Amino acid sequence: INMVSKCFSLHLHPHHYSLTSAIHPNPKPNHLLTTPLIPTNLTTKLTVTHNQAHPSLHKRCHSNSPMASRKSTISPQFDEFEPHPTLTNDDLKPTTSGQRTLTGWEMASLWIGLVVGVPSYYLASSLVDLGMAWWQGIATVVAANIILLVPLVLTGHPGTRYGISFPVLARSSFGIRGAHIPAILRALVGCGWYGIETWIGGEAIFLLLPKVIKESSFSQFLPWLGTSPLEFTCFIAFWLAQLTIVWKGMDGIRELEKYSAPILIVLTSCLLIWAYVNAGGFGHMLSISSRLSSSQFWSLFFPSLTANISFWATLALNIPDFTRYAKSQTDQIVGQAGLPIFMGAFTFVGLAVTSSTSVIFGRVISSPIQLLGQIGGLATMVLAIFGISLATITTNIAANVVAPANALVNLSPSKITFRRGALLTALLGIAFQPWRLLQSSESFVYTWLVGYSALLGPIGGIILTDYYLIKRTNLSIKDLYSLSPRGAYYYSGGYNLAAMTALVFGILPVIPGFLQNVGILSSISDSFLVIYNNAWFFSFFSAGILYWILSCLLGKEKNSQPIDPLLPTTTT
Repeated sequence: INMVSKCFSLHLHPHHYSLTSAIHPNPKPNHLLTTPLIPTNLTTKLTVTHNQAHPSLHKRCHSNSPMASRKSTISPQFDEFEPHPTLTNDDLKPTTSGQRTLTGWEMASLWIGLVVGVPSYYLASSLVDLGMAWWQGIATVVAANIILLVPLVLTGHPGTRYGISFPVLARSSFGIRGAHIPAILRALVGCGWYGIETWIGGEAIFLLLPKVIKESSFSQFLPWLGTSPLEFTCFIAFWLAQLTIVWKGMDGIRELEKYSAPILIVLTSCLLIWAYVNAGGFGHMLSISSRLSSSQFWSLFFPSLTANISFWATLALNIPDFTRYAKSQTDQIVGQAGLPIFMGAFTFVGLAVTSSTSVIFGRVISSPIQLLGQIGGLATMVLAIFGISLATITTNIAANVVAPANALVNLSPSKITFRRGALLTALLGIAFQPWRLLQSSESFVYTWLVGYSALLGPIGGIILTDYYLIKRTNLSIKDLYSLSPRGAYYYSGGYNLAAMTALVFGILPVIPGFLQNVGILSSISDSFLVIYNNAWFFSFFSAGILYWILSCLLGKEKNSQPIDPLLPTTTT
């Protein structure tokens, strides 16, 4: 544990659409159903039977749905499946075909902007510090991202097919009201990360300030604040700078990521070339061999793998927030396929540059911010502030604003817009006091990264099990926005008890390891320690399997909903 703890030194309007219920004597299959959330002048046929809609589904883990086995007649005076105002607004409605403009390159640009950042810079070099060979550290990072690519692509599918965000997708598995629980858990992690990334950006401003300012009384540490007034001011300055971009909404975020990617690639390449030229090559890095025995390596490898998976486990949940804007499934898959390559390349840069500093300066400088300050020069200072700020903002806004903002919108769509949700996210980021969280590598990595993976792992396992094994990728858009007790996702009072149970049981076994790590428990059994070291894997699969078993036993999954993807079937 001690070795691993050092691993990182550091828009559905309440449309008043017209639905004309046509009762037909010979019901037709559900492929004729139109999506009621999209305004249409076509006559909508709402009569469907379970076996007609999905003749192969009745053999699976559910019983016939009452709502699917009887004819539904919707009167003009009252439509129980009309989108409820507490479940929808402009930010939550499914994206239209006109909003589907995200290409494979733009999706890849999003990931480049996410990857290039200060936290990613440390990943491989921190593993080398723990005794791994240089190639083992990079291979561990790449392996973690190859594994994570699977849930990323799978979770991105419903976003592209139905045009829905993560909080809306969660309604299908956790229930209309129960979806608030996974959405808020994801939001809290995002708020914490927002604070951490903002602090890093503020630190860049502080370290690159003139020496006379940094040595003033304004930079003296205040115990009650946990930092100095000057550092806190730099933090707030960077916090405010980000809001100018967030205030433009998703369009502004997408434009930022699109045009920042080439700039970040150029700046990263310049840093790598500088290190190569001034160190006379990468001979020092290539000479780093493993200092671990076989047993020591594997005892370090699996917790490190879990920590690296946890690094992007947040995005593996809310990736539908972005893939809902993709042109097609091909674009979202191709755009995300580069993640392991991007992570491997950037962590190589971090490791190569860090190892080169020992040759250039006679000591190891692991922080890119401190390194740029050491290089000196006005031009370098300006370029450093611009580059680090851009890298931090592109990572922070995309990864840590969109999901919490959407989750908060989902809580009260009639009162909270995306802008208001983003502002609340930023305020909560301050409340997390990231300067305290980053005081030690142990609290950052082993408590923060591994700890929150126990929360996100079971949510991902439940959602993917429900979407692929229970629902067979078939969702009803209208029921995702309905509070009708007869709705497919109303379950028990709006909560899916099977999902809630699986979530709790997926988290519980990880708690002893977490409590021991924060010092509440003095000792725990080895089995709990193993579970905690592999928190994401254990919670993901245990919750997913338990949810599938409970769903089969309860037999109450409503798989008779009409299929109403917003994309043509050829793209799914």
